[in-house]
Amino acid sequence: MNFGGGDEIRFEVEGLAGVVTLNRPKALNAVTHGMVNALAAALEAWHDDDRVQLVLIRGEGRAFSAGGDILQIYEAGRAGKLPVEFFADEYRLNARIANFGKPYVALIDGIVMGGGFGVSFHGSHRVLTENAVFAMPEVGIGFFPDVGGSHVLPRLAGSFGMYLGLTGNRIRYGDALACGLATHTIKSSEQTEVYGALVEGGEPDKVLARFHAPAAAETDTANLASINRHFSAHSLDAILASLEQASVSDEFAAKTLATILSRSPTSLKVAWRQITAGAKMSMDDCMRMEFRILNRMLSGHDFYEGIRAALIEKGSVPVWQPDNLDAVSDEKVEAYFASLGARELVL
Repeated sequence: MNFGGGDEIRFEVEGLAGVVTLNRPKALNAVTHGMVNALAAALEAWHDDDRVQLVLIRGEGRAFSAGGDILQIYEAGRAGKLPVEFFADEYRLNARIANFGKPYVALIDGIVMGGGFGVSFHGSHRVLTENAVFAMPEVGIGFFPDVGGSHVLPRLAGSFGMYLGLTGNRIRYGDALACGLATHTIKSSEQTEVYGALVEGGEPDKVLARFHAPAAAETDTANLASINRHFSAHSLDAILASLEQASVSDEFAAKTLATILSRSPTSLKVAWRQITAGAKMSMDDCMRMEFRILNRMLSGHDFYEGIRAALIEKGSVPVWQPDNLDAVSDEKVEAYFASLGARELVL
């Protein structure tokens, strides 16, 4: 089936399922604008197609999707052609997935980050194998946890979403299941059987209950309690103060604090506010908020500096501007959330 996207994304109807395969394995299935528009077109068609009782999305190769095509975005921004329309279409797609009227099953085996999160974790069923590795690493590249992070992260158990958003740390499938990111965990060796049962049976709740192999959380009970205690604090300053106080005798707190303090100060303050605000907002309103932030981030310094350090001159230390949290005033943060007027995102 051809909804666009060329060879980067494949579509087919198999049995009772509309099957989507992200097909850029050499690029770890990084999501492009063409892939976003093609998936949106497929969902629009399949929503009213009686043959399709559920949608299945998976990735070719060793990753589900490592995110958006960040180098393409970087190059466009550096050339003065801010890729705002890519993000507008991506955010519309994220909202469409969250509001999709049929089961939407993501089979995740391998890396899933950023834009890959956006095309998977807003669906009704998020199925991870032991090979899955999840992160929202945006604060480490001078960006913010977008593609619906505002909606998902504050709804995770035990303040785990705030922890993930402010650290950018990676987790595996057990932690994902424990906090509510994953709805099911399965053995990677049974993926083919799960896939076959889903396309043949069309009832994901029954099929996934049969194959569900509960995974234990990788983060131990003491550290989970520590995350909840520190990251439920009423402000970013309070989170940092709590971690600092505990760091004297708590190695986990000390390491977590050091990680956060290496991130973009601007990104940290914006991320804390967006995750806090998103807890009381609908998915659609979260996407409108993120689009406001996005426009300001693309016009700033830290995103391009973060990409330079992480991907262009790999391993170099980013030079953030401002380089400390005290220099990021409330007024500067507020500007990221201000209305765009006639340029507001239309869903």
